[in-house]
Amino acid sequence: MRISCKICRRLGMSICGREKCAFKRKPYAPGEHGKTRKFSRASSEFGAQLKEKQKLKFLYNLRERQFRNYIREAEKRTGDSGENLMKFLESRLDNAVYRLGFAQTRTQARQGVTHGHFMVNGRRVNIPSFRVKKDDKITIKQQSLSGGIFRDLDTYLKKYVPPAWLSFDKEKKEGVVLSSPATEDDLLLGSNINLKAIIEFYSR
Repeated sequence: MRISCKICRRLGMSICGREKCAFKRKPYAPGEHGKTRKFSRASSEFGAQLKEKQKLKFLYNLRERQFRNYIREAEKRTGDSGENLMKFLESRLDNAVYRLGFAQTRTQARQGVTHGHFMVNGRRVNIPSFRVKKDDKITIKQQSLSGGIFRDLDTYLKKYVPPAWLSFDKEKKEGVVLSSPATEDDLLLGSNINLKAIIEFYSR
Protein backbone atom coordinates (compact mmCIF):
# COMPACT_ATOMS: atom_id res chain seq x y z
CA MET A 1 0.00 0.00 0.00
CA ARG A 2 1.73 3.16 -1.21
CA ILE A 3 1.12 6.16 1.02
CA SER A 4 0.15 9.32 -0.86
CA CYS A 5 1.70 12.61 0.22
CA LYS A 6 -1.85 13.98 0.28
CA ILE A 7 -2.38 11.79 3.32
CA CYS A 8 0.75 13.25 4.93
CA ARG A 9 -0.52 16.78 4.34
CA ARG A 10 -4.00 15.94 5.59
CA LEU A 11 -2.66 14.43 8.83
CA GLY A 12 -0.09 17.18 9.38
CA MET A 13 3.06 15.04 9.37
CA SER A 14 5.27 13.17 6.92
CA ILE A 15 4.40 9.50 7.22
CA CYS A 16 5.30 8.21 3.75
CA GLY A 17 9.01 8.15 4.62
CA ARG A 18 10.07 9.61 1.28
CA GLU A 19 12.90 12.13 1.33
CA LYS A 20 10.99 14.38 -1.06
CA CYS A 21 7.65 14.15 0.73
CA ALA A 22 5.33 16.95 -0.43
CA PHE A 23 4.52 17.83 3.20
CA LYS A 24 8.10 19.10 3.65
CA ARG A 25 7.53 21.60 0.83
CA LYS A 26 3.88 22.31 1.60
CA PRO A 27 3.33 21.88 5.36
CA TYR A 28 -0.37 22.52 5.20
CA ALA A 29 -3.50 20.58 4.30
CA PRO A 30 -4.26 19.89 0.61
CA GLY A 31 -7.00 21.73 -1.23
CA GLU A 32 -7.95 25.28 -2.02
CA HIS A 33 -8.15 26.36 1.62
CA GLY A 34 -5.28 24.19 2.88
CA LYS A 35 -3.08 27.07 4.05
CA THR A 36 -5.80 28.47 6.29
CA ARG A 37 -6.90 25.12 7.73
CA LYS A 38 -5.28 24.18 11.03
CA PHE A 39 -4.07 20.62 11.50
CA SER A 40 -4.92 20.61 15.18
CA ARG A 41 -8.59 21.38 14.67
CA ALA A 42 -10.89 18.50 15.51
CA SER A 43 -14.67 18.67 15.64
CA SER A 44 -14.84 16.26 18.59
CA GLU A 45 -12.85 13.98 20.85
CA PHE A 46 -13.73 11.18 18.47
CA GLY A 47 -12.29 13.16 15.55
CA ALA A 48 -9.03 13.78 17.43
CA GLN A 49 -8.69 10.11 18.33
CA LEU A 50 -9.47 9.07 14.77
CA LYS A 51 -6.71 11.33 13.46
CA GLU A 52 -4.14 9.84 15.86
CA LYS A 53 -5.19 6.35 14.81
CA GLN A 54 -4.83 7.24 11.14
CA LYS A 55 -1.34 8.65 11.72
CA LEU A 56 -0.02 5.46 13.30
CA LYS A 57 -1.84 3.11 10.94
CA PHE A 58 -0.49 4.86 7.85
CA LEU A 59 2.96 5.31 9.40
CA TYR A 60 3.33 1.52 9.59
CA ASN A 61 1.53 1.00 6.27
CA LEU A 62 -1.23 -1.21 7.70
CA ARG A 63 -4.79 -1.92 6.72
CA GLU A 64 -7.56 -1.39 9.26
CA ARG A 65 -8.08 -5.07 10.08
CA GLN A 66 -4.36 -5.63 10.68
CA PHE A 67 -4.12 -2.56 12.87
CA ARG A 68 -7.20 -3.49 14.90
CA ASN A 69 -5.78 -6.96 15.54
CA TYR A 70 -2.59 -5.41 16.95
CA ILE A 71 -4.70 -3.21 19.23
CA ARG A 72 -6.65 -6.20 20.53
CA GLU A 73 -3.47 -8.15 21.21
CA ALA A 74 -1.87 -5.16 22.95
CA GLU A 75 -4.88 -4.83 25.25
CA LYS A 76 -4.74 -8.51 26.23
CA ARG A 77 -1.08 -8.39 27.27
CA THR A 78 0.02 -7.19 30.70
CA GLY A 79 1.52 -3.73 30.92
CA ASP A 80 0.72 -0.49 29.13
CA SER A 81 -1.37 -1.15 26.00
CA GLY A 82 0.24 1.71 24.07
CA GLU A 83 3.75 0.43 24.74
CA ASN A 84 2.68 -3.11 23.86
CA LEU A 85 1.26 -1.84 20.58
CA MET A 86 4.48 -0.06 19.65
CA LYS A 87 6.56 -3.15 20.42
CA PHE A 88 4.37 -5.28 18.17
CA LEU A 89 4.57 -2.76 15.32
CA GLU A 90 8.31 -2.29 15.64
CA SER A 91 8.90 -6.06 15.76
CA ARG A 92 7.40 -6.59 12.30
CA LEU A 93 10.00 -7.84 9.83
CA ASP A 94 9.29 -5.08 7.31
CA ASN A 95 9.83 -2.48 10.03
CA ALA A 96 13.05 -4.14 11.22
CA VAL A 97 14.32 -4.10 7.63
CA TYR A 98 13.50 -0.39 7.46
CA ARG A 99 15.09 0.34 10.85
CA LEU A 100 18.28 -1.46 9.82
CA GLY A 101 18.60 0.82 6.79
CA PHE A 102 18.07 -1.92 4.21
CA ALA A 103 15.21 0.18 2.79
CA GLN A 104 14.57 3.92 2.82
CA THR A 105 10.83 3.68 3.47
CA ARG A 106 8.57 1.13 5.12
CA THR A 107 6.74 0.69 1.82
CA GLN A 108 10.03 -0.22 0.14
CA ALA A 109 10.88 -2.56 3.01
CA ARG A 110 7.52 -4.30 2.74
CA GLN A 111 7.98 -4.82 -1.00
CA GLY A 112 11.47 -6.19 -0.43
CA VAL A 113 10.22 -8.71 2.12
CA THR A 114 7.26 -9.72 -0.05
CA HIS A 115 9.57 -10.31 -3.02
CA GLY A 116 11.73 -12.64 -0.94
CA HIS A 117 14.87 -10.53 -0.70
CA PHE A 118 15.41 -11.05 3.05
CA MET A 119 16.39 -13.95 5.28
CA VAL A 120 15.91 -14.48 9.00
CA ASN A 121 18.36 -16.88 10.61
CA GLY A 122 19.33 -18.20 7.17
CA ARG A 123 15.77 -18.88 6.00
CA ARG A 124 13.92 -16.78 3.43
CA VAL A 125 10.88 -15.04 4.92
CA ASN A 126 8.42 -13.24 2.66
CA ILE A 127 5.80 -12.29 5.26
CA PRO A 128 6.05 -8.58 6.23
CA SER A 129 4.18 -9.15 9.51
CA PHE A 130 6.63 -11.86 10.64
CA ARG A 131 7.63 -10.92 14.20
CA VAL A 132 11.34 -10.80 14.88
CA LYS A 133 12.69 -11.57 18.35
CA LYS A 134 15.91 -11.28 20.30
CA ASP A 135 18.98 -12.84 18.61
CA ASP A 136 17.28 -13.11 15.20
CA LYS A 137 19.74 -12.42 12.38
CA ILE A 138 18.40 -10.50 9.36
CA THR A 139 20.31 -10.56 6.08
CA ILE A 140 19.75 -9.80 2.41
CA LYS A 141 19.57 -12.83 0.15
CA GLN A 142 22.93 -13.06 -1.65
CA GLN A 143 21.38 -13.16 -5.13
CA SER A 144 19.48 -9.92 -4.43
CA LEU A 145 22.49 -7.79 -3.47
CA SER A 146 23.62 -6.90 -6.97
CA GLY A 147 20.77 -4.64 -8.06
CA GLY A 148 17.26 -3.37 -7.61
CA ILE A 149 16.58 -1.51 -4.37
CA PHE A 150 20.05 -2.42 -3.06
CA ARG A 151 22.04 -0.78 -5.85
CA ASP A 152 22.90 2.33 -3.79
CA LEU A 153 22.75 0.65 -0.39
CA ASP A 154 26.41 1.20 0.54
CA THR A 155 26.12 4.94 -0.03
CA TYR A 156 22.94 5.19 2.02
CA LEU A 157 24.33 3.14 4.91
CA LYS A 158 27.46 5.29 5.37
CA LYS A 159 25.66 7.78 7.60
CA TYR A 160 22.83 5.60 8.82
CA VAL A 161 22.62 4.59 12.50
CA PRO A 162 19.98 2.00 13.53
CA PRO A 163 18.09 2.23 16.85
CA ALA A 164 19.70 0.74 19.96
CA TRP A 165 17.64 -2.46 19.92
CA LEU A 166 19.29 -3.49 16.64
CA SER A 167 22.94 -4.03 15.74
CA PHE A 168 24.20 -3.79 12.19
CA ASP A 169 27.38 -4.92 10.46
CA LYS A 170 27.74 -2.66 7.42
CA GLU A 171 30.44 -4.83 5.84
CA LYS A 172 28.46 -8.07 6.10
CA LYS A 173 25.13 -6.25 5.64
CA GLU A 174 23.82 -8.23 8.56
CA GLY A 175 21.49 -7.10 11.31
CA VAL A 176 20.83 -8.69 14.68
CA VAL A 177 17.93 -8.07 17.06
CA LEU A 178 19.53 -7.26 20.42
CA SER A 179 16.39 -6.85 22.49
CA SER A 180 12.71 -6.02 22.42
CA PRO A 181 12.12 -2.58 20.86
CA ALA A 182 12.43 0.17 23.48
CA THR A 183 9.37 2.41 23.45
CA GLU A 184 11.31 5.31 24.94
CA ASP A 185 13.46 5.46 21.81
CA ASP A 186 12.70 8.76 20.08
CA LEU A 187 12.69 6.92 16.76
CA LEU A 188 9.49 5.25 17.89
CA LEU A 189 7.57 8.18 19.25
CA GLY A 190 9.32 11.15 17.66
CA SER A 191 6.23 11.78 15.60
CA ASN A 192 4.32 12.82 18.77
CA ILE A 193 1.49 10.39 18.18
CA ASN A 194 -0.93 10.09 21.10
CA LEU A 195 -1.02 6.36 21.85
CA LYS A 196 -3.52 6.76 24.68
CA ALA A 197 -6.00 8.39 22.28
CA ILE A 198 -5.62 5.46 19.88
CA ILE A 199 -6.31 2.86 22.57
CA GLU A 200 -9.34 4.87 23.73
CA PHE A 201 -10.63 5.06 20.15
CA TYR A 202 -10.82 1.27 19.96
CA SER A 203 -12.22 0.94 23.47
CA ARG A 204 -15.50 2.62 22.52
